[in-house]
Amino acid sequence: MPLKKQLRDFLDEHRVKYVLMSHSRAYTAQELAATLHVPGKNFAKAVILNADGCYVMAVLPATHRVNLERFRDVCSAREVNLATEDEFAGLFPQCELGAMPPFGNLYDMPTYVDQTLAEAEDIYFNAASHSEVIRMAFADYQRLVQPVMGRFADHL
Repeated sequence: MPLKKQLRDFLDEHRVKYVLMSHSRAYTAQELAATLHVPGKNFAKAVILNADGCYVMAVLPATHRVNLERFRDVCSAREVNLATEDEFAGLFPQCELGAMPPFGNLYDMPTYVDQTLAEAEDIYFNAASHSEVIRMAFADYQRLVQPVMGRFADHL
């Protein structure tokens, strides 16, 4: 089943209100936010990290980058590195490379969300492609994913 359908079914099953939007192809979170005319602080990007040999998902605003030292403290790991696209490509087989939605729970992957993102009432994120985005309430996202919350991102 394509992930977009799996994600939509998951949201529908949990009676979450969301909007699926199509747009011209865009590849970076900041480019997507600009294309959609939404603040970059409301666009959630998923970054895959390797923490002590395990892949984890860090979710943060498009306007931020992961501070690996702080992330290490948040996840209680000894070593944390950015995973390369080659390393994580196989983890998201139904997604276009780099367009995975911030639902680590759908991939049996621990998910960490930077507290800055919680300041947004609604968040936007890739819907498994570089031409579709979902908008939903952050409170619903947090309820469904149950991520570990922490401060691990620096503003660009």
